[in-house]
Amino acid sequence: MPTIFSRIAAGEIPCYKIAEDERFFAFLDINPITKGHTLVIPKKEGDYIFGMDDDELAAFTLFAKKVAQAIEKAIPCRRVGMAVIGLEVPHTHIHLLPIKQESDMYFTNPKLQLPAEEMAGIADSIASQFGK
Repeated sequence: MPTIFSRIAAGEIPCYKIAEDERFFAFLDINPITKGHTLVIPKKEGDYIFGMDDDELAAFTLFAKKVAQAIEKAIPCRRVGMAVIGLEVPHTHIHLLPIKQESDMYFTNPKLQLPAEEMAGIADSIASQFGK
């Protein structure tokens, strides 16, 4: 059975899409820790980032870098933090979080409850900067 992330990438479940190519997909986390909190996934299922072959991992990281650069242009922050935890969904994923201080990366922080219109606006802002 496909993971929830595979279903999102396939368009079966709606999301706030940021970017995609033939191998990877990026979308806003529905329960963000910070505004602009983005998830980057490979379209190919696998549940452990270090289980990816070297070429795929390198390409995945470079795709995430492009997404992070778009986030930096769209969201006021000091930098974009990256976390790989991977226990909550059995599908490899990278969390990219715009941060102003280290504590913005604490996954124990309360999740933001943002209206759909704001989430869509954030996604559009980041997506418009992707690849620039």
